[in-house]
Amino acid sequence: MTERQRVNSQTGRLDKVAAQLFPTYSRSQIKDWLLTGRMVVNGQPKKPKYQVVSGDLIELDRPEVQHIAVVPEDLPLDIIYEDKDVLVVNKPQGMVVHPAPGHPNHTLVNALLYHSPLSTINGEYRPGIVHRIDKDTSGLLMVAKNDLAHRSLAAQLKKKTNIREYTALVHGRIKPNKGKIDAPLGRSPKNRKKQAVVAGGRNAVTYFEVVKRYRDYTLIKCILETGRTHQIRVHMKYIGHPLVGDPLYGPTKTIKGQGQFLHAGKLGFKHPVTGEEMVFEVPLPVIFRKTLDRLDKTNDI
Repeated sequence: MTERQRVNSQTGRLDKVAAQLFPTYSRSQIKDWLLTGRMVVNGQPKKPKYQVVSGDLIELDRPEVQHIAVVPEDLPLDIIYEDKDVLVVNKPQGMVVHPAPGHPNHTLVNALLYHSPLSTINGEYRPGIVHRIDKDTSGLLMVAKNDLAHRSLAAQLKKKTNIREYTALVHGRIKPNKGKIDAPLGRSPKNRKKQAVVAGGRNAVTYFEVVKRYRDYTLIKCILETGRTHQIRVHMKYIGHPLVGDPLYGPTKTIKGQGQFLHAGKLGFKHPVTGEEMVFEVPLPVIFRKTLDRLDKTNDI
């Protein structure tokens, strides 16, 4: 649902003016919508500190409110590590992390609630969830079982002290052996379901390193400095090497699989209670390994 308000005599920061023009919503909601691109000015995303001028048109693409009952479900979990404070789970490709409109159940959160108590900081729909990966991305997630653990793990993410390494298969042959992509991300003004590199978006940094080059593809390792929605997928498309199998950002002519070939294979953090440095690794899923085996035979340099 889209709501529109025109700036008349109001002056000052965008977030403050928007709070006046949309009084039914909190300042924190408005700031979040500005940062994620749901609220735009004259069709363009702007930072909360943007100084409005008379005549500016502020538009809000408000998400529909839909109540979802989060029910524990007895679903299989690949738990790599667990103690009374945290657990590390290897999420399969195709599983949504937490309930949302369109995915009310059969999520990782439904399975985790059946298995264990979880932290409450992220509310009813995302208990225990400190960070997320996309539905069709496989790999490691750290989960908080209590609020103390959640605060510690979230603080580590904010300070960028975690290890988060991904393996990705992309289109084309990347020439440099390694690189850094520093490009701000926000909601695409052309397609609200997509993220894009946009002026005034949220800071986003991805490092990549070539693992192997094929004739038409490149296998890379990606290391996240930040963790924005669809970050690796958008950044790799931005430099001209979209992920293989990506239904949202990739080409239509691609290797078919179960979505993008992206795997969160390595995760590290400091234990929230003991302070121990913990690092976990899991191998590529079967479909990813089989695809690489096939490329070794048919697409090798």
